[in-house]
Amino acid sequence: MTPTVIDLFAGVGGLSLGFELAGFKIALANECDQSIADAYMKNRPGTPMIVEDITKLPVDETFGRFAGKTTAVIGGPPCQGFSQKGQRKSINDPRNFLFKYYFEVVKRVRPTYFVIENVPNLLTTENGYFKQEIVELFSGIGYAVSCGILCAADFGVPQDRHRTCIIGKLGETPVSLPEPNGVHTTIWDAISDLSYLESGEGAEVQDYRLPPQSAYQRMLRKGSDKLYNHVATRHSKVTLERLKMIPPEHGKEMLPAEHLTKSIYSGTWCRMKKSGIAKTITTRYDTPSSGEFTHPYLNRAITTREAARIQSFPDTFHFYGTKSSQMKQVGNAVPPLMGKAIANRIMLDLRDQQDR
Repeated sequence: MTPTVIDLFAGVGGLSLGFELAGFKIALANECDQSIADAYMKNRPGTPMIVEDITKLPVDETFGRFAGKTTAVIGGPPCQGFSQKGQRKSINDPRNFLFKYYFEVVKRVRPTYFVIENVPNLLTTENGYFKQEIVELFSGIGYAVSCGILCAADFGVPQDRHRTCIIGKLGETPVSLPEPNGVHTTIWDAISDLSYLESGEGAEVQDYRLPPQSAYQRMLRKGSDKLYNHVATRHSKVTLERLKMIPPEHGKEMLPAEHLTKSIYSGTWCRMKKSGIAKTITTRYDTPSSGEFTHPYLNRAITTREAARIQSFPDTFHFYGTKSSQMKQVGNAVPPLMGKAIANRIMLDLRDQQDR
């Protein structure tokens, strides 16, 4: 029987996709943003999706039918209260109600496993106070819990994206987090075949102009006969003037004083390095002043498809809606290859249990 998953706070489904790649089936997903949920559903026709604020869903009526029939509950509940240093915020902080709701779903469904993905400081804030509270909360309902920080680059994703990963398993024996798989991918491995658009060029659907130039590109282009979401931002005249002053491998240090901006973002006006990996892809990757999102040599920011490649989404996965919605879909997603590594670890443990 195919193991099943409930994905809460699903977004466009990066974590869902990772679990699907590892052999799981998504039994149910929940996302409150209509445009993002629409993109999730268009990429997965037939997968049940509840488009609603999770706090408005009655736990028993919504999730009771999955009790005892679900392999894993996964998701990344927002936990705003965890970031308030210097204050003894708690799981019971009202702003962490979404986390409490995630807990209530796990408590009701009783999956064999659960996975929480979140910001790194979830484990370190207040000297590990929240980590301890989470472990105590879930161990109180019978789960052995493992916690740690994963870096997407350790799993073949060309991105220095660090995230908290918490895996729980019913019983007394915890599941260890996935180990680095030894696969390393560069930015150029990810996007070199897409490096031709100038500012303002491109279309939502177009033909590929170049053949794949790396094993990573061949993997992500498999099954795709058209190129989607490769549209370059139309930058302002002053932005283009600045970008023309910045040669490959350089950044804002090349700009004269009159062109320096007061951006608070790290990496602002810096070009991505072809042989390196990207900084964390955010929801503003279309703007050179919002981080290190400038193409390695072209005078433009990366496109949605290039950002998706750096997140490890396959080209068959399409992003829909407005530009701002697409950027949220990509920037807030769990990199599918990192999700797959987590899912593989659970699948391995599941098979070990079945073989005993």
